[in-house]
Amino acid sequence: MEWLRRAACAEEDPELFFPVGTVGPARHDIAAAKRICARCPVAGQCLAWALSTGQTSGVWGGTGEEERAALLRMVRRRQTPRTSQTSRRNAP
Repeated sequence: MEWLRRAACAEEDPELFFPVGTVGPARHDIAAAKRICARCPVAGQCLAWALSTGQTSGVWGGTGEEERAALLRMVRRRQTPRTSQTSRRNAP
């Protein structure tokens, strides 16, 4: 995770990226964290890492928990048809 040293969040309070809840003051923290991510040179790597390691809490790569869950669902849906097509092609 060499990229982490270059992250815009490296000098920020980690609690900002892991607010408790998703309403009230937590919404402001989430928005503030996403603004930091928006100017981060490694946001893409951060998001890729969060998705590949199954990070289910916090703000990673400019995405919140629900956004990452939606991205993972979309990726799984796209992979499923390919797997089915491959299985049919390889069937005897």
